[in-house]
Amino acid sequence: MNEKEVESLLKETKAILEGHFLLTSGLHSGLYVEKFNVLQHPEYTEKLCAEFAEHFKDMGIETVVGPATGGIILSQVTARLLGVRSIFTERENGVMTFRRGFHLEPGEKVLIVEDVVTTGSSIKEVVNAVNAQQGDIVGVGLFVDRSGGTADFGVPKEKVYPLLHLSVPTYKPEECPLCKAGIPITERGSHHLKK
Repeated sequence: MNEKEVESLLKETKAILEGHFLLTSGLHSGLYVEKFNVLQHPEYTEKLCAEFAEHFKDMGIETVVGPATGGIILSQVTARLLGVRSIFTERENGVMTFRRGFHLEPGEKVLIVEDVVTTGSSIKEVVNAVNAQQGDIVGVGLFVDRSGGTADFGVPKEKVYPLLHLSVPTYKPEECPLCKAGIPITERGSHHLKK
């Protein structure tokens, strides 16, 4: 799939939304990618993950790692297509870490996959967790890079493979033109849900 086909699939499944959104990073945006609108369809998820598997197939990957929540689905499907293990990181006391007995051997070849990247901070935390266990990061596969290619994950840029680049402006709340225009803000995703 080329980027146009990926974007078309996202639009067809209404995964690309327009409006005024509060992102996980705390920034505001006029566009939101609701990845679960496409990931709810196993055949589309497999199609997208097949792109990761094809791109990284000759790199000796032993384990695919994704951050909770959407990254778990991408990790599981990509690992199945590659015939390797899938594990995930999750937050514990605000820090992205391996739990549930997940462990990497020193030098184990790892592919990190993630759904949507805006600032890259979550992926950087996964990179740190893999590095802490001395895993060898051979690549980072991104469903959507909405940073305009500016996000820094702490790995060389040539190791990063996004299926779709989106250059979408984001705004600090105090500078947001959508707020100034009085457009109601929508908070999506699970990060805002109270336990």
